[in-house]
Amino acid sequence: MTPIVLVHGIRVSGSMWRAQLALSGGTVVRAPDLPGHGTRAAERFTVAGAVEVIRAAIDEVGGRAVLVGHSLGGYLAIATAAEHPDRVAELIPVGCTLRLTPALTRPYRLAAAALAGLPDGGLALTTRLARLVLGAGPGAAFTAGGVSHAAVPAVLDGLLGLDPLAGLRRYPGPVRLVNGARDHFRTDERLFLAACGNGRLDLIPGAGHLLPLTRPRELAALITPG
Repeated sequence: MTPIVLVHGIRVSGSMWRAQLALSGGTVVRAPDLPGHGTRAAERFTVAGAVEVIRAAIDEVGGRAVLVGHSLGGYLAIATAAEHPDRVAELIPVGCTLRLTPALTRPYRLAAAALAGLPDGGLALTTRLARLVLGAGPGAAFTAGGVSHAAVPAVLDGLLGLDPLAGLRRYPGPVRLVNGARDHFRTDERLFLAACGNGRLDLIPGAGHLLPLTRPRELAALITPG
């Protein structure tokens, strides 16, 4: 079976994929931490550095993998596939079919600044909210690797410099765009789908933005190679 590399979202770490790792069966799976996050929290986030981490994870599992990314991880997965198409057997961006603008990122910057200014960097509050919203198990997975609100400005700056539609046009392999039907990040999904040379769109009914945590079995059924 083709190995899988999972790329996490903003502020959190590879721990958010705990349920996917448990559901992977015999498939080899890696969920690396991006620069500025988790075990790499001391590193400054850059898109180039993140792409290098993802490339290294693919090489670790044999040099070719199904590449799955959620939110921030989805945009970075697109960038990686565009730069290293030979290493990506299939590209699966999850919850990232929205063209970002400075105005759209402003609320995230403000919230992150407020949380980063707390004595613990916002970890306790984020942990409580995650467990309240997601439930004990998914909430614990969401924050188990720590939270990196301080990395958000550099992340958003990096994302604003990306052109995901151009990245999808550059990648010649199969693309499966996955969104929760209630995800606010699916606004431009038709444009993203049109940019794919070999793409499809899968919607998970009733799911929101955090579907890797709230609907892990449905997502696992889509991303695990046959």
